[in-house]
Amino acid sequence: MEKSRPKITISSAISIDGKISSKCNDSKLSSNDDLKRLHKLRSTYDAILVGKNTVLKDNPLLTVRFTKGKNPIRIILDSRGEIPKESKILITSKKFPTIIAVSKNISKNNLEKLKQFPVEIIISGKDSVNLKNLLEKLVQKGIKSILVEGGGTTNWEFVKKNLFDEIIVTISPFLLGGEKSISFIQGSGFSKLSKSPKLKIHSIKRLSNHLVVNYRKV
Repeated sequence: MEKSRPKITISSAISIDGKISSKCNDSKLSSNDDLKRLHKLRSTYDAILVGKNTVLKDNPLLTVRFTKGKNPIRIILDSRGEIPKESKILITSKKFPTIIAVSKNISKNNLEKLKQFPVEIIISGKDSVNLKNLLEKLVQKGIKSILVEGGGTTNWEFVKKNLFDEIIVTISPFLLGGEKSISFIQGSGFSKLSKSPKLKIHSIKRLSNHLVVNYRKV
């Protein structure tokens, strides 16, 4: 792990064919036991990070609810500041520390909208959020570990730039298919297997009919 950035773990529940939601955005792939495991995992990280699309589609709280433990700082990647005022993230920002990472391309109106809420706004990058620069700023704030919960586009950005240390996936007993279903990793993808980060299995745990697999970079 680079000292200039926090420890990064990418986490998700996926179908057997690697989807994180159906074509109609049904993403409830975790079992109750897996949700408890996930929320316990959240409580061990300094921060939790998702992209704007996850907020728009799922409207998550990104808190610890199914077990006892501290809530991580919530970080949203939103280059243009487009998440709505009605989102749970902004509505609850007075109660839970929240960082919105935007680019210099954010409109004045959207910037003013975000400033109406008690969130910390970090500007990084010209047209889109510069992940490497953002992570440097976050580690300077004392954030030493981040749990990345996607979605697929955000996961790809971390993988493409090799800005992660481990991956934890819950393999759920579903087959979703569909070109419009969101995959665990979206983006343009690698052209060759040789370009993929090298991973090794650290652990495998069975939770009834689900498998939790932890991969770490070689």
